[in-house]
Amino acid sequence: MFNFEKLEVWQEAVSFADSVYAITRTFPDGERFGLTNQMRRAAVSISSNIAEGSSRSSRPDFARFVEIATGSLFEVVSQAAISKRQGFLSEAGFTLLYSACEKQSKMLSGLRRSLLEPAS
Repeated sequence: MFNFEKLEVWQEAVSFADSVYAITRTFPDGERFGLTNQMRRAAVSISSNIAEGSSRSSRPDFARFVEIATGSLFEVVSQAAISKRQGFLSEAGFTLLYSACEKQSKMLSGLRRSLLEPAS
């Protein structure tokens, strides 16, 4: 097992990506290369950046990758809003996804904060 696999935030990010894949399966076929693809890539990017950042030799470097992961998460929030406005995502689906985004954001923020704290 790699060290990043033990991180709860990474495990949650993988579950989050699963949720995005499930939600976007209902999108129109015409969106396969549009919002579907963009949302999936952004969601996968979250766990990927956590994993890549964990390999870095310094805590500030790892924190930078967590910051990039957070940016990908925010992309999903924006894309979900557009999906809802376009009628691809129901209000209930949007609320569920938005709630998952909030949870993931808090976890990423906590990890980044801990990485930037002075070592004791």
